[in-house]
Amino acid sequence: MKHSFKLVLLVLSALLLIFIIAPLLGMFLATSAPELFATAKDAEVMQSIRLTLFTSLGATLFMSVGAIPLAYLLARKEFFFKKLVLGIIDLPIVIPHSAAGIAILGFLSRNSVMGKAASSIGIDFVGSPYGIAAAMAFVSIPFLINAARDGFESVPVRLEKAALSLGASPFRVFLSISLPLAKRSIVSGLVLMFARGLSEFGAVVIIAYHPMITPVLIFERFGSYGLQYARPVAVVFIVITLLVFVLMRWISGGKKHA
Repeated sequence: MKHSFKLVLLVLSALLLIFIIAPLLGMFLATSAPELFATAKDAEVMQSIRLTLFTSLGATLFMSVGAIPLAYLLARKEFFFKKLVLGIIDLPIVIPHSAAGIAILGFLSRNSVMGKAASSIGIDFVGSPYGIAAAMAFVSIPFLINAARDGFESVPVRLEKAALSLGASPFRVFLSISLPLAKRSIVSGLVLMFARGLSEFGAVVIIAYHPMITPVLIFERFGSYGLQYARPVAVVFIVITLLVFVLMRWISGGKKHA
């Protein structure tokens, strides 16, 4: 009976892994080396990949300034509307991303209060990298907040209280104890937010079809030319993003062991 149970687990696990790996493997095998080289030399493709990487990274770093303190507040404080706040934070995950794009467009359009305020300092969200970053941030921010909150919750409160009793300020306790001990979860949240931003399509395409990020470019080429022209772009994008994530993990791992 014990061996039968393990066999069932292995079979089910293998089927799930095949479901994940098979489509990706099939896409790679169906793309020839000449197609990959030609796509890698395509200026439009490489420009879209650079735009995708930098807007997602910018959105992640910019929003982390508010997301990390909010995560700490949610981990340490109890207040009447806390469950409501937690539900609001998770909303971008559950609502359709096309609906998210419409909401963002209404909030940041040129006729909105925010849009007019941004225009007064020379920033236009619609059809610009700023709008792309805003859309990416909206759909991906829950991943950072939730991961950072879990990290702060794992930090023993007694350590913070001991530091406070020795005369350290709350800000110093946060920087020297809470933040370092929750670092791994925060880094994971940053990576997850960055990754989610890279893959966003529905919200971005509504607020900024142009300039094209790579998910939009893939959709554009598939609609205009078919699978044969869209597939190499997808493969190149996956390879580059995979290399970026390996580099990020290597850097964070190197710092951990330093």
